[in-house]
Amino acid sequence: MKLILKISLLLFSYLIFPQTKQDKKIIKKIFDTTMTSSSSYQMLDYLSNEIGPRLSGSLGAERAVKWGRSELLKIGFDRVWLQDVMVPKWVRGPKEFALIETQPGITFNVDVCALGGSVATPSVGIKSNVVEVKSFDELKKLGKENIDGKIVFYNRPMQPNLVSTFKAYGLAVDQRVSGAAEAVKYGAIGVVVRSMNLRLDDYPHTGTMSYGNLLPSKRIPAAAISTNAAEKLSKLLKINPNLKFLLRQQCKSYEDVKSHNVIAEIKGTEFPDEIILVGGHLDSWDIGDGSHDDGAGIVQSMDIINIFKKIKYKPKRTIRIVLFMNEENGLRGALKYAEISSKNNLNHIFALESDAGGFTPRGFSFTTSSENFNKIKNWKKLFEPYLIQSFELGGSGADISPLESKNNVLAGLRPDSQRYFDYHHASIDTFDAINKRELELGTFSMASLVYLFDQYGIIK
Repeated sequence: MKLILKISLLLFSYLIFPQTKQDKKIIKKIFDTTMTSSSSYQMLDYLSNEIGPRLSGSLGAERAVKWGRSELLKIGFDRVWLQDVMVPKWVRGPKEFALIETQPGITFNVDVCALGGSVATPSVGIKSNVVEVKSFDELKKLGKENIDGKIVFYNRPMQPNLVSTFKAYGLAVDQRVSGAAEAVKYGAIGVVVRSMNLRLDDYPHTGTMSYGNLLPSKRIPAAAISTNAAEKLSKLLKINPNLKFLLRQQCKSYEDVKSHNVIAEIKGTEFPDEIILVGGHLDSWDIGDGSHDDGAGIVQSMDIINIFKKIKYKPKRTIRIVLFMNEENGLRGALKYAEISSKNNLNHIFALESDAGGFTPRGFSFTTSSENFNKIKNWKKLFEPYLIQSFELGGSGADISPLESKNNVLAGLRPDSQRYFDYHHASIDTFDAINKRELELGTFSMASLVYLFDQYGIIK
């Protein structure tokens, strides 16, 4: 009986998701067209070098909104519009300053940057002894008597013996997000956090942090310290536990301001009420130009319809491109989009996000039912000639996650991640770190997957 069931499922899979010679031909045509006439690299060049950093609430973010709308209109969508969303406005201010003082008159400057959402130090900075910890449990064991009036130094590295750098990031990032809120419980006057980076270098990596429900008057400044500087501070603390650390930063939070998601769609010829969404986030951190995070995902998403038009492919289902605002420090754009979609009873059967950098694509991760995933795996052979055959169950993307339901499929493009965190949230996340061919391979991968879902839909 079990054998008969397995055979039936395989036959059903083939009927639902046939792999025809026509599919191979069209995917090859998508590949040839993308690799010879994609606009992804040129669009990213403008976004990165002419507009630059795009932190939510900034002038750069609003310039990016206008640029995104203009580019989508040029591509020739049936409809392009802006969706209002209120976003946080946080300003870094002048460059941060920090130094280690091992004894009076002997100091070492170190590379730091404020974490997004942090409060400022007093104008003269904060200067105190340092307590190094690697976990919140260690912080709790030390207690108020050992932490009160000091600066907490979180120095837990991303785990190097994990193949998935995103998993390593996930296991380390709590100290950045919640480090200040935890340290203030024990009387700390500030925190410095080892950058979320597997490489040893001199670039501090920013990123969002949260004070939770802490009153504004109780909040303490939080900064990231480069991995090289973290190593140095740790070594010096072993020699001299009484050294002092000085931190000065002048960041500030303002009232929320209005910004926008940028949305475009082309109506399906057969199933216009079934929506295939593709997107990434338009905002970036302010210390680089966000070419990998997430300029790459933005231009890859936008270019899909360009490619379809060039090969004269007319989608059966409605394809919608969404450039989400405020992924980095609030996810407000994604939440607003999901809220309005729910109110309008929109049927998103498939959503694909690119937010893992512009490196060589390896495959996709999917959030869906095991039944749907088993059918999707039949498409792996279509991607094997291009070395993009890693299909994994679990994971998609932050901006599309609020759309998850029992009746849809969410997916994330998965590029090679080994170098991603060298650039993530750092000043070196700039256009010169982008490889044109790798970026375009990502565009091709996404366009091919969208084509397949457009052709065959999903199992409901």
